[in-house]
Amino acid sequence: MDTDSSNDDDLQQRNAPVIVITGTPGTGKSTTAALLVEQSPIPLRHVNVGDLVKLQGLHEGFDEEWQSYTVDEDKVLDELEPLVAPGGVVLDWHTCDIFPERWVDLVVVLRCDHAVLWDRLEKRNYPLKKIQENNTAEIMQTVLDEARESYAAEIVVELKSETTEDLENNVSRILQWIEAWKRDNLPS
Repeated sequence: MDTDSSNDDDLQQRNAPVIVITGTPGTGKSTTAALLVEQSPIPLRHVNVGDLVKLQGLHEGFDEEWQSYTVDEDKVLDELEPLVAPGGVVLDWHTCDIFPERWVDLVVVLRCDHAVLWDRLEKRNYPLKKIQENNTAEIMQTVLDEARESYAAEIVVELKSETTEDLENNVSRILQWIEAWKRDNLPS
């Protein structure tokens, strides 16, 4: 990773924040990110990192057993860095710990009751092994722990994401955070 100071200066001159929306597959990341971008008072770009991996070939191949791509994290970071530098990005992915701390202003970890999550993943036709793995990860709060280990406590927020009401409340809460970010970071 390039640690050149001009890169850091670019990140400090942003006109909009970088928000990571993360959580176990099926917790509502993409839906939350899409609504957030739609309702944001400042322009934001939604980047579904999983889709980017597939579309740009940022992987080492497809794992048949797990029905997922083996991600090349270096390629992902190289692809994302110019997108993230100016700010105004919502990164949507099932993990967050690969993103450099200097990139991120807010990490939203969506959580979901494991029974609700199981039903959602079944509706997606996930193989049983993948449903079990993701359910276990949610029960063990794997993504939340990764976020807490990777970022300052004050930028990590855990939000329940089980109902439409939760979704609306979560987007509203993030929008309030964006308004505060604007007050604190943009000239008046």
